[in-house]
Amino acid sequence: MAHVTHVAIIGGGPGGYEAALVARRLGADVTLVEKTGIGGSTVLTDCVPSKTLIATSDFLTEVAGAAELGVQVPREIKADMAAVNARVTSLAEAQSGDIAQKVREAGTRVVDGTAVVAGPSQVEVESGGTRETIDADAILVATGAHPRVSPDAMPDGERILTWEQLYGLTTLPEHLVVVGSGVTGAEFASAYNGLGVRVTLVSSRDRVLPGEDEDAANLIEDVFRRRGMEVLGRSRMQSVVRDGDTVTVTLTDGRTVEGSHCLLALGSIPNTAGLGLEEAGVRLDDGGFVKVDKVSRTHARGIYAAGDCTGVLMLASVAAEQGRIAMSHLLGDAVHPLDLRKMSSNIFTSPEIATVGLSEKAIQEQGMLVDVASYPLASNARAKMQGIHDGFVKLFARRGVGTVVGGVIVGPRASELVHVLSLAVSSSLTADQVAGAFTVYPSLSGSVAEAARHLHTTL
Repeated sequence: MAHVTHVAIIGGGPGGYEAALVARRLGADVTLVEKTGIGGSTVLTDCVPSKTLIATSDFLTEVAGAAELGVQVPREIKADMAAVNARVTSLAEAQSGDIAQKVREAGTRVVDGTAVVAGPSQVEVESGGTRETIDADAILVATGAHPRVSPDAMPDGERILTWEQLYGLTTLPEHLVVVGSGVTGAEFASAYNGLGVRVTLVSSRDRVLPGEDEDAANLIEDVFRRRGMEVLGRSRMQSVVRDGDTVTVTLTDGRTVEGSHCLLALGSIPNTAGLGLEEAGVRLDDGGFVKVDKVSRTHARGIYAAGDCTGVLMLASVAAEQGRIAMSHLLGDAVHPLDLRKMSSNIFTSPEIATVGLSEKAIQEQGMLVDVASYPLASNARAKMQGIHDGFVKLFARRGVGTVVGGVIVGPRASELVHVLSLAVSSSLTADQVAGAFTVYPSLSGSVAEAARHLHTTL
């Protein structure tokens, strides 16, 4: 689109604020409309708060293993939930403020309010009781998503909770029942288990994290059970009701689970209703997600979309990349279309699961011939020093070529270790090249090189 001078962005999460920064850097005027705070749910109620909570849980998990390292803990150490959540919310608000300052300093006009799309080049904004029509050359919709609930399990914000409501707790739950074993459910189940809470995880599938690498998911479920968590597989929730301080989860097979609190981790619904999108020519799928192409364009000329409202891959990093790509494409800068085959992601359970590139399932479905190497962290010298027993590195390389097309790392701080594999996949490096790069001894990253060495074949 030629001669773009003004971009309107609806939503200030990663997709929105990263798009604003790129658009300003490329010379466009930008108006960003956000109703709850810059950073959106990612910063204020989702990713930043949950990972802050998990950091506390991970610390307690490490302390619990201190005796193995020869350290005697003189007394029981436990979390002060009020203090933990006060830190969580304070850190989230500070992060939101930091991002807002950065966006404003870049020259973006930030409007605290709500907006609807009035057409391909107009946005209607309501802020503080006043209405304003913004004429824009292009629009980016980055409105995110919100937790899915069920009419048979309505949250009350006290005992029956969505993941956005957990941070109001001032005392540790006696028994937390987590409904849903996807990424969100598994992360919070792991976190509260680490905080010393009795946890029951209700999974409608035959294993936790059904969409993830099977070896990784099986290891995590085994760790959960060893740490005292009750995992109910193939158990679908029928209803959740509260009676005083007791919450009862009824399963479809008639069984019941009683707890003090219940976390509903049932997935997300896109924030696309009532935005005027379809009237403007934007197409939505059956779930209400905005349909976009690999450069974030919708079917309506001049309207782009990024982040969870598109349902492409509901990660903050993907949202940010979609927003950056959208503005680069719109404003004529060099652009690389979104390629999910090279994306990395992380699940912040304990231990973490980091993945990049093609999964083993995707490889099998495509009929691609690969060589697979897996190396256990328990064999790593640094892991032994740190008392790490659970985890592995697994690599996939194209047979006969050696190019690394995917990988999985399970272990503490896997999110940090996976970057080298991300570079390998994005740059089409061979396993021999990964193995040939020097690693520190002893280090956990040495296991990445060791797994790569197992993929070496002589010609």
